[in-house]
Amino acid sequence: MKRQRIRKMIMMVSLLLFPVTLYYFSPALIMNAGLKGIINGSFVVFMLMFLGAIPFGRLFCGYLCPAGGLQECAFGVYDRMPRQGWRNGIKFAIWGTWMTAVIFCYFHSGKIVAVDFFFETERGISVSSIQSYIIYYGIVCLILIPAVLFGKRTFCHYFCWMAPFMILGTKIRRILHLPGLHIKMKEESGCISCGKCNKACPMGIDVMGEGKGGSIDSMECIQCGACVDNCPKKILAYGMVERKGSGNGK
Repeated sequence: MKRQRIRKMIMMVSLLLFPVTLYYFSPALIMNAGLKGIINGSFVVFMLMFLGAIPFGRLFCGYLCPAGGLQECAFGVYDRMPRQGWRNGIKFAIWGTWMTAVIFCYFHSGKIVAVDFFFETERGISVSSIQSYIIYYGIVCLILIPAVLFGKRTFCHYFCWMAPFMILGTKIRRILHLPGLHIKMKEESGCISCGKCNKACPMGIDVMGEGKGGSIDSMECIQCGACVDNCPKKILAYGMVERKGSGNGK
């Protein structure tokens, strides 16, 4: 459980820093920068999410994301598993529409004129005015309210514009058969179906069902290791080399 305490502490620090880092995750600021031909902080962060996901999957979501930390604070209010299935596809529709707009903005500018990581921030700080506070609390409500109403990390499942970058990176890794971080079941016969892994999963994944294929292949897995640390038989573990035939991309 030490790993989970450390993970939650890191996420809490990330959440406390959210007023500083907010604009580096902004889906709007990248479009403003694109219209001016500027590579801004959110452009860089989104690219790092995509590239980092090739070896590490959605590790950012499990350990560093302030939105994830905020939602996990809501577990004490409502910790039910949200409905998934087709609903998980909503974020891809949002992402596709948004990315089309981002590409249009950069093409409209005609060329890249500058790289400014701190674009439209006050000395690198996102929330530095009353207007910024209004935006900040609007984003907080957008993230927190779905989790309180519908269950564990609902924003991550349905609405997150960042998750598709990491899902795409993970899919590319699997297509190219590259090694990458994942959760594996070392010994399927050792599972006693206690359900502790499912209960511990902050993303509400059916870990027992997924694990029977040898590894947790769900694209909603954030590599947090909660299932690994809560398995009484210790048959779940981190791995880097996936079995052939795994990676169904659910």
